[in-house]
Amino acid sequence: MNLITNLWFETRGGNTPEAHAEIDMFERTFCIKVFHTEQELEGWVFKTIGREKEKNTFKETARMFRYRSPLPMAEYMSSQLDLFRRLFFNYNTGHGVNSLGHPTQNMCAGLEALFPAEERASAIYTAIHSRHLEGRVGLNMLGLEAKNTGCDPTAALEMRPEYIKGILTPLGMLQYPIVFISDGEDLTVLERLLADPEIGPQIRVLDQNATSLGGDITMAIMSNVFIGNPASTFSGFIGKARLAFGKGHNELWWAVDPSTGHWRRVCGDNCLFAHGLDVAVPA
Repeated sequence: MNLITNLWFETRGGNTPEAHAEIDMFERTFCIKVFHTEQELEGWVFKTIGREKEKNTFKETARMFRYRSPLPMAEYMSSQLDLFRRLFFNYNTGHGVNSLGHPTQNMCAGLEALFPAEERASAIYTAIHSRHLEGRVGLNMLGLEAKNTGCDPTAALEMRPEYIKGILTPLGMLQYPIVFISDGEDLTVLERLLADPEIGPQIRVLDQNATSLGGDITMAIMSNVFIGNPASTFSGFIGKARLAFGKGHNELWWAVDPSTGHWRRVCGDNCLFAHGLDVAVPA
């Protein structure tokens, strides 16, 4: 709850009717009830969902994260995109407090730091999300994606210049800024891109003091092209949000076509929903 309200649904704080109404709006928007303490559970009767032996599993965060929707794919995708629109209708500007009363993040911090006010609405750029995923773990996770979709088993981790150019050159996007967003675990990815004579001059890296998690999310969502890691929940979250706002060019699942030697997309936006997972706030 703290993470969500740090990025969305900020309130003005204080024990006032206005502040309580703002808190209630979150629950009304998503038709949920949030319990902050064990004492608040008193007087409530919970219905078991699923088999009897799975009773109360929905109080466990890990199992909620792995929940698979029983809806048909088309209905599931539609419901997910609606949730994203509701979420971002209440994005934070950094002028309120979260559920713990702490100052919130400005979701537009990255855009404001990178582009002058008069250029933000028309800015053309690519966003790259480089997620290392703790080394061997990341290779295993991307390897599973490769097995399921046919994407390259390492390209989205390494983000080598040839891979980036294979995606951007046909789109005519190499002449525009490329915003680099990363978890900071593998600096060689950025070093390789900066050293490339075509890509290097276009790379933009924001100072850590100039943006935040929320700023990175918005920066990636608003990009014209998004290149992410299909094994990352952060990239998946961004891809779904972009779809909710009608954004195309979510470039996550790519591999070299053996018949041409060129990079090509091997799985479309439907792969963002292939695992049946409900909205997961990126970590």
